[in-house]
Amino acid sequence: MGTSKYSPEFRADAVALHHASPGGTYASVAKGLDINHETLRTWVRDTEQAARPGAGEATAMEKENRQLRARVKELEFEREILQRTAKYFAGETSW
Repeated sequence: MGTSKYSPEFRADAVALHHASPGGTYASVAKGLDINHETLRTWVRDTEQAARPGAGEATAMEKENRQLRARVKELEFEREILQRTAKYFAGETSW
């Protein structure tokens, strides 16, 4: 990911402004701040997810699961290569 042109303070203020605007839509609040409404929606969603209890634990566990699944896939691929190699060399020799 690249660097953001918005500071963390600006993001926090934008999210707070959205929460403080009763009936305010993402588009109306974002227009006042001169940002994209989807950017604001993403910031609000990320803030709400981070505020949930245990959110950091679940995220860390999900990240570890993704890493482990990728490692399992890599090891299965390597095992398949070794099995094919063994079959090839076993068939080539005539003892």
